[in-house]
Amino acid sequence: MALALLLAYLLGSVPFGLVLSRTLAGVDPRTVGSGNIGATNTIRAAGKPIGLLAFVLDVGKGMVPALVLADDPELAACAMAAAVLGHCFSLYLGFKGGKGVATMVGGVLALDPQLLLVGGLVWVGTLALTRWVSLASILMTAGFAVGAAARFGISDLRAVALGVLAVLVLGLHRANLGRILAGTEPRAFSGGRGKVEDAAKTEETDVV
Repeated sequence: MALALLLAYLLGSVPFGLVLSRTLAGVDPRTVGSGNIGATNTIRAAGKPIGLLAFVLDVGKGMVPALVLADDPELAACAMAAAVLGHCFSLYLGFKGGKGVATMVGGVLALDPQLLLVGGLVWVGTLALTRWVSLASILMTAGFAVGAAARFGISDLRAVALGVLAVLVLGLHRANLGRILAGTEPRAFSGGRGKVEDAAKTEETDVV
């Protein structure tokens, strides 16, 4: 079990957004926009194709460990959580990293697609109502945890792992929550060139 969790953490630690941006575009996403290494900021730094590829690979970091260990769902959930922790606190980046949402989405997809559907509906509904991507991401991960607790029981390691990760995502978005409370958090689909550019410079949502 310990080896599986270690390998999942090391896989999660691979900063695909940073690697792809440097290799294919010669830019470090940590010096652009929010400074995050996730796919959202990779799109800002290196363009949509590279950012979308980083997103797919970040999703895969959570999906692969859960799929490999699918015969033991609770161990699979722990491995997925280890991968998310690796993304957020990468060994290769001095225990810094992204916000973990894409990697968590990949893990949830492998664990139970129905949970992904529940969380996805929460994300879409929240975004439609508020246009805050950060809040939608936070509530989506909470939806994963609540859905797992209802489906498997609150003491099941799948529910526990998703609950811990939901709290982690909440903590990593604390700056966004502060801006939401202050009324300064950029909204999606604001319209207008200036607003879009300002959001790109200040947005720290970085869904992933």
